[in-house]
Amino acid sequence: MKFCTNCVMPDTKPDLSFNEEGVCNACQNFANRKEVDWGKRRKELDSILARYKSENSSNWDCIIPVSGGKDSTYQVIKMLEFGMRPLCVTSTTCDLSDLGKRNIQAIKNLGVDYIEFSPDPVTRRKLNRIGLLQVGDISWPEHVGIFTIPIRMSVQLNVPLIIWGENSQHEYGGPAAAVENNTLDRSWLEEFGGLLGLRVTDLLGQEGLEKKHIIPYSYPSDEELKKSGTTGLFLGHYIPWDGFSNVMLSQAYGFESFPTNVETTFLSYENLDNYQCGIHDYFKFIKFGFGRATDHACLHIRRGRLTRNEGCAVVDQCDGKFPWTYLGKSLEDILSPLNISVENFIKCCDQFTNKKIFKTDTRGNLVKDSDGNLIKLMKPELT
Repeated sequence: MKFCTNCVMPDTKPDLSFNEEGVCNACQNFANRKEVDWGKRRKELDSILARYKSENSSNWDCIIPVSGGKDSTYQVIKMLEFGMRPLCVTSTTCDLSDLGKRNIQAIKNLGVDYIEFSPDPVTRRKLNRIGLLQVGDISWPEHVGIFTIPIRMSVQLNVPLIIWGENSQHEYGGPAAAVENNTLDRSWLEEFGGLLGLRVTDLLGQEGLEKKHIIPYSYPSDEELKKSGTTGLFLGHYIPWDGFSNVMLSQAYGFESFPTNVETTFLSYENLDNYQCGIHDYFKFIKFGFGRATDHACLHIRRGRLTRNEGCAVVDQCDGKFPWTYLGKSLEDILSPLNISVENFIKCCDQFTNKKIFKTDTRGNLVKDSDGNLIKLMKPELT
């Protein structure tokens, strides 16, 4: 594994590249923010919002996909500040936490109209199992639904503008930034829609699933999208995006953090809505050799809140722990509704683990410590 010389991100991260100095493209993109004329981008944002504002207040001005997290709370606060009347849309998480429920209520208390869409739980549990066993993502239906449900609402309610948060992969404002040909299409949706190679149509026939069962996870047709003019805007393109400042503002409006650091990281304000998040984070770790703590350390290193050596230390302390609990709920209780035992879950984990990254014995079996944690072969070097 090769690690960025500025942050602690490894080259196993998909789509990551390095320059001649060994600095990753994520750090380079962040450094380029200093060259951005944020005043100009704010004017561009104002112009786009004015273009989509409902005439005579006869409809909502935009749709904001929300989970109850600190970023979606921030998005709602900012849209209200900009004079927009948003319709907030939640595709409910797979295993909603009590804290997640309270944070959703906090968004409602901001004074917005709010739709919570709850897909059929029997089908969802089947999709959880399929996602876990086939592509290593227990929350596959949630990661697809956060894109499909708001887009279906946009089409059906004739509210074309969708406000996303940060675009972590690309440095542009989204389709809404274009004056012409600015509607979403299927290729755009599938790029950002979290399918992980498992197409919605691949589900048909598995565990008795029929087309009628997967309506919530299916995109509208390109014809429907074109007719409705549905488009997307990345707010992080127009406003300097910082999760830490987002949570500070969101807390002032009722957002709650976890009482202690969340199990997969050294922070208390990320991924609080779904008890399955610990499993999702762990599969990222066993596939690519880094987890949520690495992500968070890199964000803070780039902003000067941690040195690189401090980032190495917190990653070594927090990253990749086996998810025996998440937000205080036991792994057994999280898996029970899916009819998956802890023993079978561990077998599934081992099947998805990249043995090039973790220690094995002479027979090729993964070596684990007394707590069931894997042992990484390489770590970022101190500077």
